[in-house]
Amino acid sequence: MTDIIRARVEPELKSEAVKVLNSLGLTPSAAIRIFLQQVVSEQGLPFPIKKPNAATQAAMEDIEKGRNLTSHKTLSALWADLNSGV
Repeated sequence: MTDIIRARVEPELKSEAVKVLNSLGLTPSAAIRIFLQQVVSEQGLPFPIKKPNAATQAAMEDIEKGRNLTSHKTLSALWADLNSGV
């Protein structure tokens, strides 16, 4: 006997995932079954999920708010700036 699991996902995500799974010879149901078996086996997600550290979160907020940004007119200027901190 089996249970049914329903999940809402964006159509494009589903389509792309089905293409990848088909190339591996898997159905979406088989992939979900494998994922759930790994969750049980690992007693958690079978891959790391990490929250950004405080410095990364601050940098992301700066980007979103347009703060502390540096621009360069040329790629050479960018590289020179990056290498000056080494």
